[in-house]
Amino acid sequence: MKNVFDNSRDLPDDLDRLQTLRIWHAMWLERIDRKAADLRQRQAEEERGRARRPPVPDWILELNRATGHPLAVHAGDCGMAGRRTQPVGQDDARRLLTTDGVPACPICRPDTSLHIVDGLTSPSCTTPRAPGQGPGSSPVGPPSYSPAAPTGG
Repeated sequence: MKNVFDNSRDLPDDLDRLQTLRIWHAMWLERIDRKAADLRQRQAEEERGRARRPPVPDWILELNRATGHPLAVHAGDCGMAGRRTQPVGQDDARRLLTTDGVPACPICRPDTSLHIVDGLTSPSCTTPRAPGQGPGSSPVGPPSYSPAAPTGG
């Protein structure tokens, strides 16, 4: 099989033009090498940043930006938490939700994950269950919604 790059008929016949092509391609190779080095450096910096980033906490407390008072308890990876948060442990999250009256985020539902029902810790809160096997779950699925009948008045 013939190598496409061995064909010298596609190159100029004089030395000046060959030298110009060589310089041109050397400049392009230098640009490509510089860009590749920049990308390698950026990837290394990103990797170092990922390695230094603290792990995502299991639970976070969202705080009011102005007063610092608790606004809501969230799962650690909830995207609905505001900018001002602090990590809390499982026991603190339960206490905040049950005793202190801090509301649970309606999106990530930390109260459900912590097995808290109506502001009280369920008796089986320390026993993890598979999804769909918690208290009140049925093999059929969640109860269906039916709007209340209009009242005459």
